[in-house]
Amino acid sequence: MAAETPAAGGVHIVLARFKEEVTPERLDHLIRGFGSLVNLVPSMKAFNWGTDNMHQGFTHVFESTFESTEGVKEYIEHPAHVEFANEFLPVLEKTLIIDYKPTIVNNS
Repeated sequence: MAAETPAAGGVHIVLARFKEEVTPERLDHLIRGFGSLVNLVPSMKAFNWGTDNMHQGFTHVFESTFESTEGVKEYIEHPAHVEFANEFLPVLEKTLIIDYKPTIVNNS
């Protein structure tokens, strides 16, 4: 039987499809800006991103991990994140944002 254990930390996922007019250079700038938040928001521990296989019309996925669920809240309210979001969100055609506390499943 699998045992479940709450994991430490929190996860913030952003699924995105950018507007057609977003150039590759602008996209690169935005991704670098998103990644730079890990150096500006103390509770943010890691940032990963990749391209999606077009599921549900999304093209990119961004994952940020945090030391705690409270850290996710701090990130959302942090001035550096607010400033970045004001640049990032207007160029999205479609987005889905998910915040969750992970659970570890141990198959023992």
